[in-house]
Amino acid sequence: MSKLRRQQSVNTSNVVETKNLTEIKSKTGNLYESIAVIAKRANQINISLKEELHNKLEEFASHTDSLEEIHENKEQIEISKAYERMPNPALLATTEFMDDKVYYRKNEDDLFS
Repeated sequence: MSKLRRQQSVNTSNVVETKNLTEIKSKTGNLYESIAVIAKRANQINISLKEELHNKLEEFASHTDSLEEIHENKEQIEISKAYERMPNPALLATTEFMDDKVYYRKNEDDLFS
């Protein structure tokens, strides 16, 4: 039992940090608006990372249907693992938002519709 507990030890580098909702709200004046901005930025980051990963893995793609040519490629696996270790896009977007690195604006037409 103690051996199992040692194996399940928490990695301190992956500990989730709580955010102060008042600070997030203060950026736009509305918590939900701030979360919407963060969500849109996280989606942009996710799309760009997905495209970048797809382009890198495309170099290793085999376009033939032969089962004999399918094999594990160490470089491909390392690239995939590197992307898996990257921070979550939502965490990156939240950090950018809190550091005022995200540009956003309100669409005034929507306010009077």
